[in-house]
Amino acid sequence: MPAGLAYLDWNATAPVRPEAAAAMAQALALCGNPSSVHRAGREARRLLERARADVAALVGAVADEVVFTSGGTEANILALRAFPERRLAVSAIEHNSVLANVPDAPRIPASRDGAIDLSALERWLGADRRPALVSLMLANNETGAIQPVAEAARLVHAHGALLHCDAVQGAGKLPVDIRQLGCDLLTLSAHKLGGPMGVGALVVSADLDPMPLIRGGGQERNRRAGTENLPGICGFGATARLAAAERQSWRAVAVMRDDAERRLTAIALDAVIYAAAAPRLPNTICVAMPRVPASTQVMALDLAGVMVSAGAACSSGKVRRSHVLDAMDVPEADAECAIRISLGRTTTAAEVDQLIEAWGTLYARTRASAA
Repeated sequence: MPAGLAYLDWNATAPVRPEAAAAMAQALALCGNPSSVHRAGREARRLLERARADVAALVGAVADEVVFTSGGTEANILALRAFPERRLAVSAIEHNSVLANVPDAPRIPASRDGAIDLSALERWLGADRRPALVSLMLANNETGAIQPVAEAARLVHAHGALLHCDAVQGAGKLPVDIRQLGCDLLTLSAHKLGGPMGVGALVVSADLDPMPLIRGGGQERNRRAGTENLPGICGFGATARLAAAERQSWRAVAVMRDDAERRLTAIALDAVIYAAAAPRLPNTICVAMPRVPASTQVMALDLAGVMVSAGAACSSGKVRRSHVLDAMDVPEADAECAIRISLGRTTTAAEVDQLIEAWGTLYARTRASAA
């Protein structure tokens, strides 16, 4: 990142790790198709399967359970459509890649602290004996609130249902083990970990046989047709290896986040940190500056060299009120003033200082103009 700029939007995408770029360059130098049986094809297949094993290891899975996709969105859609005979329910705080693809599915509500209401989930499961599939993320991309996935899995399985977990934000930052979580399907994305954009994975329990979303070839054990994105997958694998080894480094990020929150709320006594009382990702701050629209904050901070988001960063560059905060019953006027600040492994104290100074300057200016 150029000097003078503070990139604090890691939940949108993490900077590409040099090791991931090097792995991609190695793969790009090959000419073999992983499905070919000659020596060039076998070398490509060797790299592909090594990456598959590394991605599986990140979440306690077996390599054969990993299906590579074009990203987290495709993986989520594959999970949601994999069992068309099952009725669906999703949490109200899911990423839009889940919500937009099942617009008629019931939304399991969230509490004011940003976590799913397990009692509401149990009532939905018990109201109908037909087989079901429930989608619940591991950690929210906007507030950072960690969801009770293991508890939800026990409820879901007690009713003969399946659980899909979008772990895109949690993987790498939290200990993630698909067996301990109890989920049947789990979504990952490379670029949230410092890998390339355009590659993700759906981890599918070995005893399941999901219906393919894309047909036309035998790739990915007939679960996802199309020649694999070998360079992207190799970058994903390299990133997964590093993320598994560096998980403890996020403790220091959590200390930095907590310090930033203390300083923000010291500047603005009326500021609100959403999901502050809940278990959260170590890097995420969702904060509202009352009476100052999120779009104004994002632009003012950008002019000061600080890059943050308003809600999720996957809405075609638009700043809109957060459906997550709506689900948490945050008043509309307050939700429209919330921004997301997300730190990363290489975030420095100087970058946090830059954020605090820019945010404080904006706060002072808006209060002076309102006086």
